[in-house]
Amino acid sequence: MHQLPPQRLFKRAVQKAFSMGLELRRKMARDDSSDSYGPAWQSRLANAPKLPQRSRNTLEQFFDARTEGRGIWKWRHYFEIYDRHFSKFVGKNVHMLEIGIYSGGSLEMWKHYFGPRAHIYGVDIEAVCKSYEDSQTKIFIGDQADRSFWQRFKEDVPKLDIVVDDGGHEPDQQIATMEALLPHLRPGGVFLCEDITFETNPFAEYVLQFARHINAYNWLYDDQRTQSANPTPFQQAVHSIHLYPMVAVIERRNEHLELVAPKHGTEWQPFLG
Repeated sequence: MHQLPPQRLFKRAVQKAFSMGLELRRKMARDDSSDSYGPAWQSRLANAPKLPQRSRNTLEQFFDARTEGRGIWKWRHYFEIYDRHFSKFVGKNVHMLEIGIYSGGSLEMWKHYFGPRAHIYGVDIEAVCKSYEDSQTKIFIGDQADRSFWQRFKEDVPKLDIVVDDGGHEPDQQIATMEALLPHLRPGGVFLCEDITFETNPFAEYVLQFARHINAYNWLYDDQRTQSANPTPFQQAVHSIHLYPMVAVIERRNEHLELVAPKHGTEWQPFLG
């Protein structure tokens, strides 16, 4: 039987996950109890001890110092998320795309953060944004909901390590962007979508359906010393999925995954046989 290449299998998994989200959204729309469960649990979280104030990172320091010049507009809690997932690329030959560049200030922020070896790309629907191009920055004008635009973009930009979707924020735009660019990321790459607002956000439901595939379990064998499972193409392609307030982050895997659970030690209780 002909075996599809891993990239094709991964794309199929992405599309399947997205299609499953539609029925879930319909169910949630019918279920009025979705906002009423667990009030005691939510109250305990709200009354938990307060965390200490976090320190500012380089991105936030750049943002705070921007009192004039090209505008930057970001939720403040995003800077900690950016730094957590992007710091491994600092000083390296990274290829980074931001969708939705508005007044151009964030492009300058990324160049400052990643350093002179970084290749910065911007996408916006407004033609005036083409003026932000320079020796380190290339701008593309197009509609992120247009899948043919992304096909042309990938021909011009064959390498991507980071995508930040700060574009139109509409679910159809975010879905088209994620379907086009997540498989295009190099191993170890990071896809970040921001401004995902409200509990019933349709794109958030797509991401939740996408995430369920990471727990697939294809059992291989279980002897006395080792339990093993066969990773799916999805698990080989996706390292992790992270959810933050108004932000979703998906990281590509950069090495082969083995799902093995060896037993270490010689003394075992008998109740598991």
